[in-house]
Amino acid sequence: MAPLSGAQSVDRALALLSLVGRHAGRGASLSQLVADSGLNKPTVRRLLLALMRGGLVEQEDDTRLYFLGEEAYVLGTFAAPRFGLLEICRSSLMRLSETSQDTSFLSVPREALSLCLYREEGTYPIRTHALQAGFEHPLGIGAGSLAILAALPDDEVEATLAANAEAIATRYPGLPPERIRADVALARRRGFSLNPGLIVTNSWGVGMAFRFPDGRVAGALSIAAIDSRMQEPRQEELASLLRREVDRIEEKLTALFSRRNGAPDRPQTRRTLK
Repeated sequence: MAPLSGAQSVDRALALLSLVGRHAGRGASLSQLVADSGLNKPTVRRLLLALMRGGLVEQEDDTRLYFLGEEAYVLGTFAAPRFGLLEICRSSLMRLSETSQDTSFLSVPREALSLCLYREEGTYPIRTHALQAGFEHPLGIGAGSLAILAALPDDEVEATLAANAEAIATRYPGLPPERIRADVALARRRGFSLNPGLIVTNSWGVGMAFRFPDGRVAGALSIAAIDSRMQEPRQEELASLLRREVDRIEEKLTALFSRRNGAPDRPQTRRTLK
């Protein structure tokens, strides 16, 4: 096998670091990282050792699972003031889960995917575990992910569906593109997205996207519960809670960008679900 170039090694190491991060608190095994990365085992092991030397990855002695390391935490802390979306949204997530008693989530777009950045548990004793922090779904799959997709212009929706066509056909054969388009249209009419147990039968969710001051989609809040707690009219009640918190988050983002730019934001045309 030809040796990797320096740039290729860096690219692969950074992609591997991202994969370790996606497994969050669960930890990732070597076999999982080999399967997810598409690299062979010796290459993955060599790159992991390099990341461990830099403190970006750690391996537990007993489980042999890989986790993000202390240096990754330090770098994330330094980056938080600039990209601290979770800190901006955390109080909203806490209010959503406290008021609804169900689990709330923060999801963010990553190209054609949706990444669950955070999960806030509710107090209702029966919970859904279909979505965990670090999970990725193609945009349009799941309540928060669908809300993000529905907030995009039509041409971006179509480009996203094309990019995800193979993954959706393989992993979610019951959700063909025409079904996702119909769900997008329905989310725009309602003002919120609904996942009526399409991924896990008894796990329902509602979601709503929020934007940066320049109109770009920043992410989505969602609430998930068992099906008996997600029927009408409670869908509308939960959507009202989401709408209130989305407004609060967008106000915070506007203030943050104003401070960063050193001047009030110029008026922007705000795109909304419609």
